[in-house]
Amino acid sequence: MIQEMAVQRVARVFNTQREAFRAQPHSSLAERQANLIALRTQLRRYQDAIVAAMSADFGHRSAVDTKFLDLMGCILHINHTLKHLGSWMKPSRRPTELLFKGNQLWVEYQAKGVVGVISAWNFPVYIAIAGLVSALAAGNRVMLKMSEFNPHTNEVLKRLLAEVFDDSQVALVGGELEDPGFFSSLPFDHIIFTGSPGVGRLVMRAAAANLTPVTLELGGKSPAVVLADYNLSDAARRIVHGKGTNGGQICIAPDYALVPQDDIERFVGEVRGQFQALYGERPAANDDYSSIIDDRQFQRLQGLLEDARAKGARIIVCGEVAPGRRMPLHILTGVTPEMRVMQEEIFGPLLPVLGYDSLTGVVAHINSGQRPLALYIFSTDATSIDRLLKRTHSGGVTINDWGWHAFNHGAPFGGTGNSGMGNYHAEEGFRELSHARTVFKRRTWFPTHLFHPPFGGRLQSLALAFYLGKPDADVKS
Repeated sequence: MIQEMAVQRVARVFNTQREAFRAQPHSSLAERQANLIALRTQLRRYQDAIVAAMSADFGHRSAVDTKFLDLMGCILHINHTLKHLGSWMKPSRRPTELLFKGNQLWVEYQAKGVVGVISAWNFPVYIAIAGLVSALAAGNRVMLKMSEFNPHTNEVLKRLLAEVFDDSQVALVGGELEDPGFFSSLPFDHIIFTGSPGVGRLVMRAAAANLTPVTLELGGKSPAVVLADYNLSDAARRIVHGKGTNGGQICIAPDYALVPQDDIERFVGEVRGQFQALYGERPAANDDYSSIIDDRQFQRLQGLLEDARAKGARIIVCGEVAPGRRMPLHILTGVTPEMRVMQEEIFGPLLPVLGYDSLTGVVAHINSGQRPLALYIFSTDATSIDRLLKRTHSGGVTINDWGWHAFNHGAPFGGTGNSGMGNYHAEEGFRELSHARTVFKRRTWFPTHLFHPPFGGRLQSLALAFYLGKPDADVKS
């Protein structure tokens, strides 16, 4: 009975938003700006409540991780959008074909309608709000589907949004749906999903029944490539920061490291030292270090370690292992392709370290797997960097650090292949959630009737001869 009521409520909200959009399919620049400013104000007001709620959901979540990445990331995204939205919304004049010279052609960017944003548990505020900002900027109405693993955060975010938006504009769905597939089966005008490739396929399959376009951000095994010319200590520090942020539970975290074969042991020592410099020997006592979100995820990571150990990997623990889920970084060497840790996205503080003998081998290794969401290159050699950029594919790239390409909201963010499709952030996000509607306006004097039948007129013949030329008599039908 409770589940039936939840399904009915979600369906009712969807229908309310769809009817509201039909009644008012276009919102002005001022209205969109007002929505974004109200959202920004609420995020600032609720920042401490969000920090407390997210920490409650994780068992412990670094307050700085929450404020710096979840909240400041949202503010940067809103600020950039507010600055450029007016120019994004303007119709785009386009040149006509020579045949139609003298007429007018332009593209208008029209709101799609009702957008569904399906968030993930690891950065629930940033992921949800990033999609919401792009959708509101494009003039859409939005339904947010939050993870059931963030009940405290969901309640705070629901209260935050309800103070400035009614359900006909923005609505939040938490963990009340036993079957989350019901949400993606609704006939949205666009769906943004963040999560695993496996669930992404289910979302895409459900959306296909309604011909709903999707944006998928799916993660993957993002490599960190340390070339021989780069300082090992600096590379280790930045990779450790990527693995330590949110306990490594981030889609763009460095998944594994590729280092010169002769430098593996020195790199392992640098990683261990850098982890302790950032988080101490007892990360479980460090408020800057976040917990694994729940026992299920913690046991999954332990399973990856046990599998690797049983198959011959060497495991180096970078800090004290204490009760609870604040898990220190574990370095793995001697890993092989059949180990689960090299087959699955890790999503936690485990760092496999692989050796390589040549840049050709690095390129071959990366290209032998699925395309990752991110690629990290540590080098000052422009030729080697260019070679890696041109011969590999990934959603995005940061050179000589990790992750910061996704934190710059003037550029798109998204995956490719198994790591996703489509973009949000920046102008590309606005375009993704808008319909590019082409408009052609004929001057009343323009003689398009000359292209009507009966065919064979002089102008028709001249146009065909000009554009097609003469057929090749040797080509047989």
